[in-house]
Amino acid sequence: MVQDVKFADIKVGDKASTAKTVSEYDVYTFAGLSGDFNPIHINAEFAKTTMFKERIAHGMLSATFISALLGTALPGANTIYLAQELAFKAPVKIGDTVTTTVEVIEKIEAKNRLVLRTTVTNQEGTLVIDGKAIVMKKD
Repeated sequence: MVQDVKFADIKVGDKASTAKTVSEYDVYTFAGLSGDFNPIHINAEFAKTTMFKERIAHGMLSATFISALLGTALPGANTIYLAQELAFKAPVKIGDTVTTTVEVIEKIEAKNRLVLRTTVTNQEGTLVIDGKAIVMKKD
């Protein structure tokens, strides 16, 4: 369900989170949609020869969970995604359950903009993505 939080009601410190288990289907579908068929994502035999020793999900697949959270929970409906900084800290493996969290760290009233810390952690609490987003919220 998409939330419709009003800009005036959003405060520094507000947070939203969601969790998702990354499946085979997610990885193959993302490869098809993005055109990224890097064998680290889709070829188990190749992946065994890498530093990860197994297939990993696309980093940008996990980053899309941030976009989804911004558009559906905080700030929610009618959010315009303006910028995103990302640092990929650890791999996401197929079967991992990742929790995406956004937290308002700055509110720019004059421009209806918010700056949010954006993080993704795995089921062990390991930070896999750390970043910062700038969004515009029009009520």
